Amino acid sequence: MPGRFPRIAATGFCFAVFGLLGLSVLCVFFPLFCLFNRFHSGGGNPQYHARALVHWGMRWFTRVMVLCGTISYEVRHAQKLDRQGLLVVANHPSLIDVVLLLSLLRQPNCVVKASLKTNLFTRGPVNSAGFIGNTDGPQLVDECAASVRAGDNLVIFPEGTRSLSHDGVLSPMKRGAANIALRGNFDLTPVVITVSEPMLGKCQHWYQAPVRRPHFVLTVLDDIPVASYAGIAKNGDGAGEASGVQGRAARALTQDLRALFVREIQRQAVDAAW
Repeated sequence: MPGRFPRIAATGFCFAVFGLLGLSVLCVFFPLFCLFNRFHSGGGNPQYHARALVHWGMRWFTRVMVLCGTISYEVRHAQKLDRQGLLVVANHPSLIDVVLLLSLLRQPNCVVKASLKTNLFTRGPVNSAGFIGNTDGPQLVDECAASVRAGDNLVIFPEGTRSLSHDGVLSPMKRGAANIALRGNFDLTPVVITVSEPMLGKCQHWYQAPVRRPHFVLTVLDDIPVASYAGIAKNGDGAGEASGVQGRAARALTQDLRALFVREIQRQAVDAAW
């Protein structure tokens, strides 16, 4: 097994590859898409092609990380992701989570930090694919609901940032994913992510590579139907209570979602100990 310093070198190499991949989308592929769609009226939606490129690029990059020994991973019940129009919610122990999920989902979309839309290495893929900036307010909920309704597979991290630690201590969950589900009447598809070693977690730099190779496990759970929670939202006595009742429904759904993630993470920890 490689020690810490070879793993640091491998991680640095993967970061360089990721940066070059982002620059190539910005400087080469996106201009080609624009040129093709300008001269071919039947070229289709450029965002569709850009998201397909992101998906296959992340699959290729994941393969590079595995071949370099930077990570290993497994996906449990991956067939549940072989659909369109999913609202995927996941915990967020590492930056690698995004790469793995985008590599698994066809036509992926996600909510990203506004800074990624201007970063030199990420703005190409982020802007060409039309990923949604994490602005506050009802506009964000409407954009996300429209994306799922159009058949995109939208990835949401309800924690809003990386988890407090890699071993299952979740950050407080925000109600954005629940509001989107209730607004659009979408079931939630939970993906629980665990990792054996801390890697690229909160406040952790790329050169702080672990001695042992981190092993990621992505477990796709059964969908969470929102019908019962939507029923809560419909039980208000008047139109003036709509926002308050919607808030209670979103709060209940978020609390149940967090409890589900905690139970599954604890269950996997017990299984791993045995």
